[in-house]
Amino acid sequence: MLLRMKFTQQRRVRLAQGLWLMSWMAVLCGAFIFTLGIYLKIELLRRAEVMDNTEIHVVPNILMMVGLASIGTNWVAGRVCQDSLDATRFPRWKVLLLAWFAVAALLCCLLVAVVVLSYALQGHLEESLKVGLRNGIRFYKDTDVPGRCFQKETIDRLQMEFRCCGNSNFKDWFEVQWVSNRYLDYTSKDVKDRIRSNVDGRYLLDGVPFSCCNPASPRPCLQYHLTDNSAHYNYEYQSEDLNLYPRGCRQALIDYYMGLMNSTGPVHLSYLWSFEINLRYLQTAVEGAMALEDPEGDSDGYLLEKGVKETFEEVKANVLNMLKFGQIDPTAASEDADTDNAKETPAS
Repeated sequence: MLLRMKFTQQRRVRLAQGLWLMSWMAVLCGAFIFTLGIYLKIELLRRAEVMDNTEIHVVPNILMMVGLASIGTNWVAGRVCQDSLDATRFPRWKVLLLAWFAVAALLCCLLVAVVVLSYALQGHLEESLKVGLRNGIRFYKDTDVPGRCFQKETIDRLQMEFRCCGNSNFKDWFEVQWVSNRYLDYTSKDVKDRIRSNVDGRYLLDGVPFSCCNPASPRPCLQYHLTDNSAHYNYEYQSEDLNLYPRGCRQALIDYYMGLMNSTGPVHLSYLWSFEINLRYLQTAVEGAMALEDPEGDSDGYLLEKGVKETFEEVKANVLNMLKFGQIDPTAASEDADTDNAKETPAS
């Protein structure tokens, strides 16, 4: 037996009570994971305007599925723990526990898949945000264009909420015209000069929108002429804190989403593994006491009835037998055909 332990009646009772409490805590954790999946899904849909694809949605979908399955399996585990000390009620769970362990193992695999996918899709998420934020900044000024009327509000709220500026940094705003033409005075010499100096005829500024300003800065925010040292008193472009958010919104959103996706997966995974191990001890200890026909006597609890290698070989043989079930044995089929031919051949 693998990792065999001796259990008295009092120790079995304490283990059952502790696992019952853990099962209901796990139900709450499952509800939290399900809620987290819904929240992440909503957040991704909210930021759809600054994202270019939806591949990352597979992560919240798995989280919601794992959360619901965790609620169901841990509720069942709580009932098992409650009935484990009743000799008349526990035997009905014996077959169901095998399915429970299989579902719990599947949940562990799905939680591992969530963690792996979140890292595997990080590149897709970054590229999606890169393209989406680039388009969002480019369409920032199009408040009169149908379909883009709320783009300015979306970008402004995003920069203020995540304390970020631009795609990679604040200099991204220097490369686009973010002031609408309806607010430009074309009779002004400065406006004409700026438009003529650009090949595409755009009004470019070395400035940023107000939403890039950091309200915690002690100095009034510098929005315009950010590369001109003479435009501001006691100001040096290379060394001065520009009173803007230094981090780009792409990195801010990546950190936010990765934090959400990886916040509970490893914790819930370790909790589920410890719960499975202790429930296995409780199951084998109770079954051992029932086999000895002494519910109040001592019994042995273990994880595996045989060694790891022997258990693996047994499971492998069972799986192969299940795969062979229903298949036609070619040797048996040829023997049956020979028998039928012999019966049909007339005697000489």
